[in-house]
Amino acid sequence: MTEPTIRVRLDELLNERGMTLTELSGLVGIAVVNLSILKNGHAKAIRFSTLTRLCHVLGCQPGDLLRYE
Repeated sequence: MTEPTIRVRLDELLNERGMTLTELSGLVGIAVVNLSILKNGHAKAIRFSTLTRLCHVLGCQPGDLLRYE
């Protein structure tokens, strides 16, 4: 049985908005490499301040960005 996990939907949200990771990086003030780690599911944690900035720029709710699977 596979362990439940939290999946980050950053790639899907970027595609829906026609935005690149580099553009998002500039708008939220987070390095592309750190956003890439988050996007690829390798991040161990996310700060609420980072989550807030991502949701503000992407026009979404935290639940749109994160999925429990």
